[in-house]
Amino acid sequence: MKKALSSESIRGLPDLKILEGSICGECKIGKQTRMSHPRLEHQATSKVVELLHMDLMGPMQVESIGGKRYVPVVVDDFSRFTWVNFIREKSDTFDVFRELCTQLQREKGFGIIRIRSDHGTEFENEKFDEYCSYEGIKHEFSSPITPQQNGVIERKNRTL
Repeated sequence: MKKALSSESIRGLPDLKILEGSICGECKIGKQTRMSHPRLEHQATSKVVELLHMDLMGPMQVESIGGKRYVPVVVDDFSRFTWVNFIREKSDTFDVFRELCTQLQREKGFGIIRIRSDHGTEFENEKFDEYCSYEGIKHEFSSPITPQQNGVIERKNRTL
């Protein structure tokens, strides 16, 4: 704002007094986040695909050229490797997850042990329950209305 005021590049902008080094209240509220949960001192996993963090971003305001508005994000807890896909509907999340599981089992030679997600309906449904019980995957959920409990995926979403 200070640069725009000094160069007079915007017509009709009122003359504002901006103090050096101060942040306005609206900016503080807009960037405010809740306190994160305490970090663990030790690594919770000892190998890749032992724990996968999952979340679904979207709907995006602008859809892609292919008409896709949702982004399922999966992060490996051990390596922090991230898988990102683009889908049209929330209901396509299960198909993307099943394909990823098959791919990882073939690549690594062993299956996924645990997955962690929020209580979104795209993860908490009959298809997911049946598939996880069939494959022997333990599905953990973070507490409702507590995104800071699943901080790994929330930080990755912010980066993306």
